[in-house]
Amino acid sequence: MGTGDLESYGSNKNHRGVSGGPPTGGSYYTTSTPYQTDSSSDKQWTSWLVPMIVVANVAMFFIIMLVNDCPKNHNSSLQGDCVAKFLGRFSFQPLKENPLFGPSANTLEKLGALEWTKVVDDHQVWRLVSCIWLHAGVVHLLANMLSLVFIGIRLEQQFGFVRVGVLYLIAGIGGSTLSALFIKSNISVGASGALFGLLGAMLSELLTNWTIYANKAAALFTLLIIILVNLAVGMLPHVDNFAHIGGFLTGFLLGFVLLLRPQFAWQERHNLPVEARSRSKYTVYQYAFWLLSVILLVVGFTVGLVMLFKGENGNKHCSWCHYLSCVPTSRWRCDNQ
Repeated sequence: MGTGDLESYGSNKNHRGVSGGPPTGGSYYTTSTPYQTDSSSDKQWTSWLVPMIVVANVAMFFIIMLVNDCPKNHNSSLQGDCVAKFLGRFSFQPLKENPLFGPSANTLEKLGALEWTKVVDDHQVWRLVSCIWLHAGVVHLLANMLSLVFIGIRLEQQFGFVRVGVLYLIAGIGGSTLSALFIKSNISVGASGALFGLLGAMLSELLTNWTIYANKAAALFTLLIIILVNLAVGMLPHVDNFAHIGGFLTGFLLGFVLLLRPQFAWQERHNLPVEARSRSKYTVYQYAFWLLSVILLVVGFTVGLVMLFKGENGNKHCSWCHYLSCVPTSRWRCDNQ
């Protein structure tokens, strides 16, 4: 199933569209060790960062609704009454304005939603980060946080909070950057880029540590199906799939850099015969992937940020790229390019 993450609004700040969705389907790891044989050196970390991120996002949503204060700031004569008015200032905007049970677009814009004009013209670069921590509604928040728990906790247990935290943040920025390059008329919020970054890192981690996993083909097939389904959902109208793609590509490259595992023969060298021991901790292709990924990350971020702050429109350099975010049909039109 696909869920959404970056919430896209129309340029009039009233039209709402949901951006793709957080990846679903959990992890390809099994409950037992992913190595071909048991390894006493396979350290399991205690996951605390991912739960803290969930708590931070929930707390931020309460702050958003506190600031929104629908009964005080909404004109009911225009679009109807607030939803769940018994919640007082925490009640939601009318469903016609926000079908995800959340605040107004103006509130999200005020608190740091991603908006091209404010990033480029007003030099508010911090919005590339702040938008990752905002959500457009209860439905949006629950979908993202469930996806984060399913994917993030397992990764943190395997690789620790430092690497997963760096991956989450940088992938989120990568998604925001690509979104800002191609989406000019909408504002966006959500953790789609960061979540798709974790999904991309799972794929590159499987590839770079290929020799130490059992059931390789099944794991790869399952992961590719999850990725393709979620990216396909992002091609629906009113969905900012560029954030998903940017986060996924960033996370995919970061996985080669941050999620290396020593090859099996080196990790088990004390338990293996002398002739079976490996002198190298990592394989040649692991080093090659690491170097290539670092180069691509540096070049990609440099080019992307330079283009963004020059005010360039990514669609002018790629006439077909808008189809990556929305494919028009006889049943809907695409208005988020």
